[in-house]
Amino acid sequence: MAPWMRLLWLLALLPGAAPRPAGPAVAGAQAWGPPAPELLEPARFALEMYNRGRTPETRAVLGAVRGRVRRAGDGSLYSLEATLEEAPCNNPTVCQLPETKSTLLCSFEVLKEEGKQMLLSRECSPVDTKVTDNRNGTLGTFLSMMKAAHPSQALSSKISTLFRDFVVTYNKTYETRQELELRMSIFSQNMIQAQKIQALDRGTAEYGITKFSDLTEEEFHTIYLNPLLHEMSGKKMNPAKPVDEAAPPEFDWRSKGAVTEVKNQGMCGSCWAFSVTGNVEGQWFLKQDTLLSLSEQELVDCDKMDKACLGGLPSNAYTAIKDLGGLETEDDYKYQGHRQVCNFTAQKAKVYINDSVELSQDEQKLAAWLAKKGPISVAINAFGMQFYRHGIAHPLRPLCSPWFIDHAVLIVGYGNRSEIPFWAIKNSWGADWGEKGYYYLHRGSGACGVNTMASSAVVI
Repeated sequence: MAPWMRLLWLLALLPGAAPRPAGPAVAGAQAWGPPAPELLEPARFALEMYNRGRTPETRAVLGAVRGRVRRAGDGSLYSLEATLEEAPCNNPTVCQLPETKSTLLCSFEVLKEEGKQMLLSRECSPVDTKVTDNRNGTLGTFLSMMKAAHPSQALSSKISTLFRDFVVTYNKTYETRQELELRMSIFSQNMIQAQKIQALDRGTAEYGITKFSDLTEEEFHTIYLNPLLHEMSGKKMNPAKPVDEAAPPEFDWRSKGAVTEVKNQGMCGSCWAFSVTGNVEGQWFLKQDTLLSLSEQELVDCDKMDKACLGGLPSNAYTAIKDLGGLETEDDYKYQGHRQVCNFTAQKAKVYINDSVELSQDEQKLAAWLAKKGPISVAINAFGMQFYRHGIAHPLRPLCSPWFIDHAVLIVGYGNRSEIPFWAIKNSWGADWGEKGYYYLHRGSGACGVNTMASSAVVI
């Protein structure tokens, strides 16, 4: 059966189709089967983190476990659902009345990298083990995620239709019925989140369904973003010499031939490499009048200061390019989306850099520098970008803090739409995201920290 036919068959089995056979209930659902052996180690680690600081008599024990694993470079991300049994509370100094043993239903996200584990998120809530619902399954239906007491049939049908359109539009495939139901639940919850972001945005941006709409926030952050940008300081660069000329009202290097097509980093947190190669492509174009698409995979494989798909810093990447002796082209060193053995050959390097510089945090000076010197590597807080579709984003500052930057991108131009100033930002999530792969962010307000880590290579 073709993947799309299998997916439509699975969709037909969602709520509204024939009920599944009944079984013993946990949290208002059917019993889970034995967990895959690979899930037990991260589940036990999550339990250890949950019990940290508790006395032996109050520690919870692990019950049923289910979940899935996604590979991201050298790491594995485990998305787990587990029941925990908490011991009864019989201490009169803590509990007013003795309590019986309670059951919790918990969601955990665990990242494993090079033998080390990290708990990324934890959400637990008590459950009533007496309640059963043989139709809806362990995770409940997507309607329960909507937090509606009595959702209408029309609402159910609408969301089901939107999800069907989503999986067809973005060619989504899911291995099991359980995975399908989980992704549909996440999808409906993400629709609510996108509406909240929409209501709070002060620009013209539209938020809604994107190819990332079936991912949890934790999954999206772990797979596509770059926490090292705010966790590490990186190599100190010399300040750039300011440009004397005032910034023109608008400017766009795409119309000048200095920007390659939008690329796709895939399920790899290598945005830092794409941001830097985009900058170097522009610098080389200005010096040699030749636009070359350069290799991000070379940096993923050969930059030992950074962590490949687990994140990196532009300042380190510039140093790596200089130390390696240049960059090969995309054609010679193709992107794979995961770390490999370094295969750089100096004889194949087509581009070199002499140095790198840190740019001003003044956005007027940044605009003047860009118009004169070329596209700029920057880092931003990616708040809302999971659901961004088009328009000029202008999130509230508390929601998009400049102190929590987690995504590296490339400013290629600036201008105004309906008197709203914007930065035109080349992203690395493919042309099927945003405005043909581009993100437009409010200019002049330090939105999402766009001005806090601006840099460029120097080609002499």
